Amino acid sequence: MNFSLVKNVLKYASGFCYRTKNVTSMCASSVITKGFHTTPSNSDLMEFFDIKKNWNETNIRVGRAWKLDELRIKSNVDLHKLWYILLKERNMLYTMEHECYEKVRLFPNPERIDKVQESMNNIETVIRERNIAYYKLETGETGERPVEDVVNMFGLPEKYKKQEYHIPQFMNSRWVRPYLEHGYINSLAVKKFYRLYKEKQYNETRRARNRNFNHVQHLLKRFPNMDLEKLKAEYPDVDIEKAKHTKKARGHFLPKY
Repeated sequence: MNFSLVKNVLKYASGFCYRTKNVTSMCASSVITKGFHTTPSNSDLMEFFDIKKNWNETNIRVGRAWKLDELRIKSNVDLHKLWYILLKERNMLYTMEHECYEKVRLFPNPERIDKVQESMNNIETVIRERNIAYYKLETGETGERPVEDVVNMFGLPEKYKKQEYHIPQFMNSRWVRPYLEHGYINSLAVKKFYRLYKEKQYNETRRARNRNFNHVQHLLKRFPNMDLEKLKAEYPDVDIEKAKHTKKARGHFLPKY
């Protein structure tokens, strides 16, 4: 018997079996392996639209927004998942609102956008509370961006959130010279603007106070026996004693006060 021939045949067969096994394992791994994603299997552009059974509806029954107390008991992983669910829902609602506008149709239940936005704002509030608690425990600070009261270039007070710059503030000649040295804050134009702005605010307050005073006079004329304590609580900036003795507050009756 030719032993060399038998040896070659066995060597070839073993190599073929080994290669077949590797190919099978690679195919199986490629079939089983699946990347992580947050969308369902039907990941096409139709996810930007509502389900078809709601296309012709005029009233869609929906729930309320997520409350803060409900979100505080959830983990960070659950909040992260819920955030992306609400984000997809908001994008879908914006798409449907635009499509209804293009088709000159009524967008059903537009308050859904407000509910989704309220839920997302509540999630941001809960995450900010947890971040503040963590940084206070670790560093003794809130971890929030520092905020200070400054005067802007129009002479109005505002809250300024500090941020990083590539050069310090005192070396920034584009900011120091016009803002401090030449005195944009103390210039005549800014002072005139600030004076007119305060005058406008005063006139708006005065008109609102006069409207409330006239409204209280008409209320006293129509309802002479109304509770003055409740009226004072509703309009604290109105002098009730002065209003009830005016001519506009007198009706065709003998007042009791």
